[in-house]
Amino acid sequence: MKKSTNCMQTIYACFIGYIVQAIVNNFVPLLFVTFQNNYHISLERITFLITLNFIIQLFVDLLSAFFIDRIGYRISILIAHILSAAGLILLTVLPEVFSSPYTGLVIAVIIYAIGGGLLEVLVSPIIEACPTDNKEKAMSLLHSFYCWGHVGVVLLSTAFFWFFGISHWKILALMWAVIPIFNTFLFRNAPIYSLHEEGEQGLSLRELCTSKIFWMLMLMMTCAGASEQAVSQWASTFAETSLHISKTLGDLAGPLTFAACMGASRLLYGKYGDRIRLDLFMRGSCILCILSYLCISILPFPALNLLGCALCGFSVGIMWPGLFSTASVSIPRGGTTMFALLALAGDLGCSGGPTLAGLVSSYAGSSLKTGIFAAIIFPAVLLLGLIKSKNLNKK
Repeated sequence: MKKSTNCMQTIYACFIGYIVQAIVNNFVPLLFVTFQNNYHISLERITFLITLNFIIQLFVDLLSAFFIDRIGYRISILIAHILSAAGLILLTVLPEVFSSPYTGLVIAVIIYAIGGGLLEVLVSPIIEACPTDNKEKAMSLLHSFYCWGHVGVVLLSTAFFWFFGISHWKILALMWAVIPIFNTFLFRNAPIYSLHEEGEQGLSLRELCTSKIFWMLMLMMTCAGASEQAVSQWASTFAETSLHISKTLGDLAGPLTFAACMGASRLLYGKYGDRIRLDLFMRGSCILCILSYLCISILPFPALNLLGCALCGFSVGIMWPGLFSTASVSIPRGGTTMFALLALAGDLGCSGGPTLAGLVSSYAGSSLKTGIFAAIIFPAVLLLGLIKSKNLNKK
């Protein structure tokens, strides 16, 4: 993947940008028990912090389609990093300032969630616009950094708590805030390229909505997010209940293994993507995903069930970045509006996948295997969508 020397700083800043998003999404959940104990907050209110982060990011995805092109990519990406850092810093301050610590936590979560939502919308089109020879490789490599960021946040935070104690979590929060602060300065001087040729305008929302391939991509993006999170969100619980191990080991064996395998898949295509057709790699990944769901839900051996979780992580790795690249080729003038709406569809899938698995599991007498088996519909629909979209592109 040949890169212009001038865009190297932009590419590195985008890689770090996804690490920042991994920090804001995955650091605070490690502190939920601490918040319960220190601030005497109920589990129900703690759970709302996750929901709030998700709702804010969805809202930002939707609004981004209307304001980012007006204020520009550079200002938007700088705001994203400043808000991400501010949210992490205020997390250590606001609970002590307000009479209700929970109010302080909510405000901090809202601030960094806005930053995280902007990063999700901005980073992919910024790297898509960079003058590289193989944009599919660059996109896959970019998204692998979210996975490595997730793994790094959990491992490094766990190590910090082990050596220095969970009581010093505020110091660690400030240390994590250094990364978005550093990347703010990196993006400040990095060249930002346009997705469109000079004088060319991106498609309007109305024009996008009249395109059959756009709605097909939206459906596939929803299925991609659902295919990923239906297993990822339940991986820790599945590891604990199937293997009867502690939560710490369950987190390592479940979500971390899933994230590492997902990152490996993206790294693999990021390195060898010029030798592999993206559409074939994505179809093969969908088939592997279906097989991994069957491995998790049908086989009676816990170790093989856990192997299925790892295979699922590898199989879903290419789905999100691959669909971004597919959309850029299928709708060349889609622009910011298209990327923002695709991110919205992906986030809806990230919510819907685990919700479906959880509801079916509940109706089946808390059988998580049954819930995951029901979620097999998502990779199956994605596979059909990939076949159908190719025919639409030919037309």
